[in-house]
Amino acid sequence: MGRSQETFGKKEREKKKAKKRKEKDELKLQRKEGGKSSWDDMIAYVDENGMITDTPPDPTAKKKIIKAEDIVLGIPQKDDSDVDPVRNGTVSFFNHDKGYGFIKDSENQESIFVHINNVTEEISEGNRVSFEIQPGMKGPEAAKVKVVR
Repeated sequence: MGRSQETFGKKEREKKKAKKRKEKDELKLQRKEGGKSSWDDMIAYVDENGMITDTPPDPTAKKKIIKAEDIVLGIPQKDDSDVDPVRNGTVSFFNHDKGYGFIKDSENQESIFVHINNVTEEISEGNRVSFEIQPGMKGPEAAKVKVVR
């Protein structure tokens, strides 16, 4: 007589499948008994502030009118017309051998790089100077540096 082809593992898998089917049928029955869910129950609305709500917007509410000319696309140009290009500061460090240093801006206490090529007069540490800022290779750079007496 031959052995049964049904092993313990196969029996366990069949039990799990049957249990899952039964749970699925129970959930389906609960949904049917719970009442009919309609499409309206699933709809969400977005209010004027961008928040999600379940109530529809009020059609009588006053709407904001936006003109197409008022919409700005891109980044607006920076207006530097009122900014004085000449600034004042103090030389916090300068190395004559290497030809560079740093100036501490008196307005915002920012350290600005200065190279010997951008200096009109000889400067040293502690001197009060006037300068202009220009974009450099690694950030802002001082140009047209003069000693203030």
